[in-house]
Amino acid sequence: MSTISQKILASHAGLREVAPGEIVKAGIDFAFMPDLTAALAFYAMRDMGIDKVWDPEKVSILLDHIAPATNITNASLQKECREIARDNGLSHFYDINAGVCHQVIPERGHVYPGMVLVGADSHTCTHGAFGAFATGIGSTDMGAAIGTGKLWFKVPETIRVNVEGPLMSRVMSKDVILRTAKVLGADGATYCALEFTGSTIDELSVGARMTICNMAIELGAKTGIVAPDEKTDRFLEGRVRNPYKPVYSDLDAVYRNIVEIDGAELEPQVACPHSVDNVRPVTEVAGKAVNQVFIGSCTNGRLEDLEAAAGIMRGKNIHPDTRVIVTPASYEVYHAANIRGLIKAFMDAGAVVCNPSCSVCFGGNHGILAAGEVSLSTSNRNFRGRQGSKESLVYLCSPATAAASALTGVITDPRETR
Repeated sequence: MSTISQKILASHAGLREVAPGEIVKAGIDFAFMPDLTAALAFYAMRDMGIDKVWDPEKVSILLDHIAPATNITNASLQKECREIARDNGLSHFYDINAGVCHQVIPERGHVYPGMVLVGADSHTCTHGAFGAFATGIGSTDMGAAIGTGKLWFKVPETIRVNVEGPLMSRVMSKDVILRTAKVLGADGATYCALEFTGSTIDELSVGARMTICNMAIELGAKTGIVAPDEKTDRFLEGRVRNPYKPVYSDLDAVYRNIVEIDGAELEPQVACPHSVDNVRPVTEVAGKAVNQVFIGSCTNGRLEDLEAAAGIMRGKNIHPDTRVIVTPASYEVYHAANIRGLIKAFMDAGAVVCNPSCSVCFGGNHGILAAGEVSLSTSNRNFRGRQGSKESLVYLCSPATAAASALTGVITDPRETR
């Protein structure tokens, strides 16, 4: 009667089974920190009287949020991260050329089914797309995790989100999770595991599942998770070196509730300012003028996202009143996109293509918005001031909707673009 999340936590706590609400001390398989939080975690570890990480093979630092550094403060922080990685003998340190942590970590083989993965970034739930229990934690908890290899967890209840039916053309996984946000609300899954099932999920690529799990935190969830399958195995082949054992929910697993979404009837969705659950069909917001379009982030900066956008923009020009910033999520994605001619397609259309990083998503080092400006973004958050001025507006959408809107200068239904 157990879910995937319960089974993973039970096995890592050395228990036969666990129940929602139970507090367990579970072993950690891998822990990682981006540049903005890494030093804080190591300060916390040292405050606990621990000088070195518990296993330098299982701890990683990645420089991604402000890459390259934009000022002396950021440069000093990144310098400190490099020194910490060297002093602790970390085997997996990724500098400014690697990309966003949530894309790099699975590409480099650090994620696999059945594991417990923690990251000092809220969107660590992305990795639940591989059938792992993955969650973001604060710097103090990360200090304990990297120092001892263990951490306390409260076993979450699980909400099952069942999505059935084939998606229409140019309706993407981002539309699925935005619709889920509309149904559940921004706090509707607080400290729950969101388990995504159904024929729609089965048909999605691993990358598309990552998009869905990535935004579980936007509904308050502790993690998002998808049962692993042959697509998972194909992605991990040649990347993961250690053997792994997939974990699945029991047929009679108990869920807090089950949410049903009709994938076949789903149309493109847009999250309007200033909340991720302020979601409306694209047809209801079409015509809204857009100053900037952002295609990228750990939510939608993967190769398939860039292919979807380039397929709409290739051979056309972006609207003269709209600027477009494209940021691949990793070096691997950037390289593949370049080989396939996607980078050229974006540049020929008039877009700016940036180096792999978090970029526009959190208003770090690219594309800051001025007061009164409107951004249409494929990222995961549209809080007030998220991408610059507190007087700016951020709308969230899929890469297809973003690309179609870039051509017209207003929010546009991608199904109407040829």
